[in-house]
Formats: sequence, structure tokens, C-alpha cells
Amino acid sequence: MTAETTWDTFPTGHEPIAPGVGGFPQRPFLEAVWRHRSDSDVRLHIESSARGAAAIVLTEGVIKFAGQSDLTDYHAPVGPEGAEALAVALGRFRDTPFQLDSLPVEAVAPITDALGEAEIDATVIERESTAVLALPATFDDWLMSIGKKQRHEVRRKRRKFEAEFGAIAIERHADDAIEVFCRMHRLSGGDKGHFMTAPMQAYFTELLTTAGASIHLLVCEGVPRAAAFGFETENGYYYYNSAYDPDAAMASPGVVLLSTMIETEIDRGAETFDFLKGDEQYKLRHGAELRPLFVIDGRVP
Repeated sequence: MTAETTWDTFPTGHEPIAPGVGGFPQRPFLEAVWRHRSDSDVRLHIESSARGAAAIVLTEGVIKFAGQSDLTDYHAPVGPEGAEALAVALGRFRDTPFQLDSLPVEAVAPITDALGEAEIDATVIERESTAVLALPATFDDWLMSIGKKQRHEVRRKRRKFEAEFGAIAIERHADDAIEVFCRMHRLSGGDKGHFMTAPMQAYFTELLTTAGASIHLLVCEGVPRAAAFGFETENGYYYYNSAYDPDAAMASPGVVLLSTMIETEIDRGAETFDFLKGDEQYKLRHGAELRPLFVIDGRVP
């Protein structure tokens, strides 16, 4: 194992030790979060070998995964010996507490086993969840799966939206649509209208240019009415953020965007649509099931 403090040493060829986590545990995403962090008093530590790697930070006296939890929906070491790399990394910080968040259940046992081998005591706590929709073969199958009431609502709201603004089309974009996406955010009411600061726009732009993110615009007669910001993998879609034209607010743009994105991903052949963190009811109404996330707490002896 080697210990470093620069991202150049974090390998890019390893798979995370938990399935279905997209690119969140990989270097391009984590490095983007790192470069746009708000806390400058953070120490980065990367532990790597030919068979595994883990990136952690020391912040305010606590060891955490690199990638702050409010921006990173899944954490997991990478590589077949990623859990062991994490244990070695923790062992370099004696008498220091750690809090490893956003772990899917598949990552918990390998990590606790590796910590046990290193004689590091830890406690596992279930905290937060993501919401994941298993996509059927066809959009009609999905409509049938969500129940009569929700199916009626989806169809009714899409008809109303098209009657108001014209036929719906989905256009996939990269960073060329970032200004449209950010403008919709800034025109939003409430706290959402203050979310897309200049530093946050720079962060989202980097996700588009280096971490594989994409923007899908919901367009009616050439006018963007809503936007989905997410990550497409071969088998899934990770719904990271969204915004809509406030002029369309009265026509349920959120429901229309979601149902149209689900249709788009089914047509693409994706197997899952991940709504990411949060147990909001709208996710469950669209057929998602909660996926528990865990925190591993402890102190390095």
C-alpha cells in the first residue's frame, strides 16, 4: 500500500466494492467535489495498491470519505482489496474518530471485516437511503406497475403539459446546456433559487466536462421547459438534480420530466433509474424502492 495526498495516485480501473453506485466512488467525481469544496481546512489522504484504493479526508478532527455527503450519494472503496486499503488508511491516523457515510449494504461487511482484521472497532448505523426504480422492458409496463391512480395522473399531466406548450421531446446535452439549466435554477422560488451560485455552477460544469454527467432538456416546440442533470451508465441512470422553467410551474413540470426521463431510459435499455438520496413520496409513487445506506463510526486506536 502507498499513501499519497494527490489525486494522481487514485487508480481509475477498479470497480467499487458495492454494485449499483455509478461513478460516485470514482476519481473523476470525487476529484471534482474536492476541487470545489467549501472547507479549505481539509487534509486529503489516498491509500492505493494494485488491487484497491480508498480516498479519505481529515476534517475538523474526524476522518471521512472524500466527497462531502451532501454532494455524494454513494461511497465505497474501489478494487477487490478496497476495504483493506481503507483499513490501512484509517490506521495511519492514530487516536482519531472516523465516520464513513453513504455506504450501501454490500460495502458494509467487507469494510467491517477489514477493520476487524486491523483491530479497529466500529459501529454500523443505518442512516438515510436512496430510492431505486427497477425499470421494466417497456414504458407501458412501467405505467401498469405504478397503479391506476398514479398512472392516470402521469397521463393526465403529460396531456395537459403538451396542450399548453406543444409536443414533448427529450434532448441529451453535455456542457452546452449548462447555462439553460442554471438559469432555470436561478429563476426558481424559495431556497432553490439561491442554490445555483457561481461556485456551484462551476462545480456542475466540471461534472459535465470530466465526470460523465449529462443534461437532458425537456423541449416543447424548441423551448426548454425542464432539465434533468444526471449520470448515465451502461445499465442505469442516476438522477442528480433538476430544474424547470417557472413559466411551466402550473403544469406539473416535475412529474412530466420524471415520467419522460423514465421513458427515455427504458427506451435506451437501462435497467435502473436511481433517484439517489432521500425517501420523498414522489419517488415511491413512481415505483422506486428504498435502498438503505449505512454509516460506520469508530475510532482508530
